Amino acid sequence: MRPAEVRLWRSLACGLLEQIRVGSLTVVESGHRHRFGAGAPAATIELHEPGFWRMLMRGSRGLAESYIQGSWDSPDLVAVIRLAARNASLIDDVRRFTAPLWTPQQRLRALVNNNTRSASRRHIAAHYDLGEDLFTRMLDPTMMYSCALFERSGMTLEEASVAKLDRVCEQLQLGPDDHLVEIGTGWGSLAVYAAATRGCRVTTTTISEHQHAYAVQRVREAGLEDRVEVLLSDYRDLRGSYDKLVSIEMIEAVGWQHIGTFFHCCSELLHSHGAMLLQAITIDDRAYEVEKASKSFIKEYIFPGGCLPSMEVIMRNVARHTDLQAVGLKDITASYVETLRRWRENLAGARSELERLGYDERFQRLWTLYLSYCEGGFAERRICDVQLLLAKPRWAAQVSGQVRSTTAAAAQSTA
Repeated sequence: MRPAEVRLWRSLACGLLEQIRVGSLTVVESGHRHRFGAGAPAATIELHEPGFWRMLMRGSRGLAESYIQGSWDSPDLVAVIRLAARNASLIDDVRRFTAPLWTPQQRLRALVNNNTRSASRRHIAAHYDLGEDLFTRMLDPTMMYSCALFERSGMTLEEASVAKLDRVCEQLQLGPDDHLVEIGTGWGSLAVYAAATRGCRVTTTTISEHQHAYAVQRVREAGLEDRVEVLLSDYRDLRGSYDKLVSIEMIEAVGWQHIGTFFHCCSELLHSHGAMLLQAITIDDRAYEVEKASKSFIKEYIFPGGCLPSMEVIMRNVARHTDLQAVGLKDITASYVETLRRWRENLAGARSELERLGYDERFQRLWTLYLSYCEGGFAERRICDVQLLLAKPRWAAQVSGQVRSTTAAAAQSTA
C-alpha cells in the first residue's frame, strides 16, 4: 500500500480500537507502541506488515486472516482473543441492529451452503480428512477430539479424556444388554471404550472416510468386531431401534436449517424406554440469530457449513420434533479451556515434525489460531460446552447421583 493509504487505514483502525472499554491492547509497529484502553486484561500485538490496519477493519475475520498471512504475532494469542471477547458487546449491538439488512443474503447463503448429504460429506472431509498425522500429534492416545473432563488438578489429558468417556457411559447407564447408536464416530474413542468397559453393542456412524477407516482399524485391533459396527452413513439414513443414543459435539456440523431434522431422527431411532446423551458446543441465545448468518473465520477456514446452536434452539427443537424430555444438564465449559490448551501445546511441540510431514507454516498458524480462538471463547464464555441427557417417556432409570437440575428444567420450560 502507498503511505497515504496506510495512514488512512491506520487512522480508521485506531478509531475502532479506541472504543475498547475493558482491558488494554498494545500494538507494536516499527518500534513504536500504540496503546488502547487501560488495565487488565492486557494483550499485545506485534505488527510485521502495515496491511494489518486495513484487515482489522474487516473485524474478527480480518484479524484472523492477517494472522494466518503472518502480518502480526503476539506473545499471548489467547489473551488477544479474550480481550476481543470482553469488548465484543459493542460489535454485537451493531450486528443485531444491521441484521435485517442481511436477511436476503442470509437466505441465499442458506441455499448455497445447505448441508445436503453430499455437501455434508464435503464439509466434513475439509476438516476431518486432513490426515491422521495431524490428529495423532495434537490429541492424546485416546484420540478423543472433544472436550475432556478435568475433574481434579494434576490430571493428564489422557486421564481427563477417559474420565469424560466414563461419564458418558455412566449417564446413559450402559450395560451388556444395551445397543448404543452413536452419531458422529470421531476416531472411534467412545465406541471402543463403551463396548470394552460396559459390554454393550455399539453401532456408530460417520461421513468422514478417514475417520471410518481409522475407527474400523481400532475396533479390529481391540478385538471388538462382534460388538462394534462402524458405518459410513449420514445420520439421516440410519434405521433401526436402539436402547441408547449418544452424539458428542456433532450437532455443530448439522447446520441451522437441519437441527429439527437431527432431533427427529434421534428420537425415531430410540426405543420408548431409551435415552440420549448430547454433548454440544453452544452459543449465547442472544447471539444465535446473528452468528448463524455470519461468515466467520471458523466457518470459512475450519468448519464449513457449521453453526453453533443455542440452548433455547436445542430445547425448542426437542419439544417440536421429539417426545424426549430433558432430565439432566451439566456444563463442562471450564474443562474445554484446559483441553484446548493441552491440544495447543501438543501442536506447538510437534511443529517441526508436522512441517516435515507437509503441514506448512500457514497451515500451522491457522490451526494455532483456531485452537487459541476457541480457548479464548470458552474462557470468556462466549461459547459453552454442555452435556444434555434426554429421555423417552418410558425411561425409568434413576440417574446415579443426579437430580433434574433447575437449569434443565428452565430450559425445558422455554421450549
